[in-house]
Amino acid sequence: MRGAALSTPSWAHVSSVNLSEQGWLSASPNVHIAPSPNFNARPSEEISLLVLHNISLPPNCFEGDAVVQFFQNQLDFDAHPWFENIRDVTVSAHFFIRRNGFIVQLVSTLNRAWHAGVSEHQGRSGCNDFSIGIELEGNDTQAFSDPQYQALLALCQALYQRHPSLNAVRGHEHIAPSRKTDPGPYFDWAHLVQNGPWGVESYPDFRV
Repeated sequence: MRGAALSTPSWAHVSSVNLSEQGWLSASPNVHIAPSPNFNARPSEEISLLVLHNISLPPNCFEGDAVVQFFQNQLDFDAHPWFENIRDVTVSAHFFIRRNGFIVQLVSTLNRAWHAGVSEHQGRSGCNDFSIGIELEGNDTQAFSDPQYQALLALCQALYQRHPSLNAVRGHEHIAPSRKTDPGPYFDWAHLVQNGPWGVESYPDFRV
């Protein structure tokens, strides 16, 4: 239910999810809709790019609801000293996948979430205009969890079916290499290539 307090199970078994015509996931025990005000209308470009990120707030902390609160402009900046670093930052993503595989959706895929920043893909700048952003709860120094990969694969399948023009998957590190390093060296790209819905040509150039 939108606006309700987050309640995450200890382990979220996500085998499939459904994306509506309006770009929202259907409600389920393992999906929470938490709308962010940080979005705007897309230009008239087709959605062609999926961007993967990692995030934890404060850094390396995987407890609490700080990430969702941050994306909703509801973060208590006095709750942790590190939060001063992001006091004036206004961002969002379409989806946030927690360590236990629980999916939070913040922006409809039809709208433009503010996740990529200054970025470029195949000669096109401003990747927010034509991309969908997924944040994985994590950092650059630890492996992601099996439930996260399971939820990510289910979400990718739903995106593949709902947005047939989406044909490229990149990390934030690939579209903003001078600024970003996520999802980082511990993200298992090979697993996504081997089990995801797109062909190998849709992914970064690396050995599987």
